[in-house]
Amino acid sequence: MSEPVLATRGLSRSFTQGGETIAVLRGVDLAVQPGEIVALLGPSGSGKSTLLQAVGLLEGGFDGSIRIAGAEAAKLDAHGRTVVRRDSLGFVYQFHHLLPDFDARENVVLPQLILGATREAAEARAATLLTALGLGHRLSHRPSQLSGGEQQRVAVARALANRPALVLADEPTGNLDENTADRVLAEFLRLVREEGSAALVATHNERLAAKMDRVVRLHEGVLQ
Repeated sequence: MSEPVLATRGLSRSFTQGGETIAVLRGVDLAVQPGEIVALLGPSGSGKSTLLQAVGLLEGGFDGSIRIAGAEAAKLDAHGRTVVRRDSLGFVYQFHHLLPDFDARENVVLPQLILGATREAAEARAATLLTALGLGHRLSHRPSQLSGGEQQRVAVARALANRPALVLADEPTGNLDENTADRVLAEFLRLVREEGSAALVATHNERLAAKMDRVVRLHEGVLQ
């Protein structure tokens, strides 16, 4: 078996509040294989977002090991974490966080330019991804001109723009109505599989989780 694209060992996170120590993650061991889509299921407050922040290298203060694409990442400095995020990770959040002054295509082009792509190649890649998500006719529209489902599709395209080894998605359809959520999730899963990326998708929705390759459950900071 090939090396996991994501592997955590003994991943823990605690906060001190009012003189009391609160354990949010309690020794999480998790592996995601290349090309695998894993649902991280748990209720609000179970630690899902904290786990994604940890493996996304978005903040420090964690104990344990985090290996991404074969490299130990937990102890990297700020620059090293930035490089791993840029080169190996893609992110989709509950809210799209698109740049409001740029159109759909530019929102997908910009991360590619940061990685060093030429503008011509970045624009072609953006158009391909957005067209695959049914937005070929909306390339020049700004976020304010798009529906919620369309905005989230742009966010999906942006997350996949640099062909990340792993996509991290935190309640990616949580801000959408049920019918739109189903369509966006189906397109997200299809495109992730077509692109050959792996994904870890946090959700509290059992029905949506069942559409993924595997489900792991987080309860009070413990992976079950």
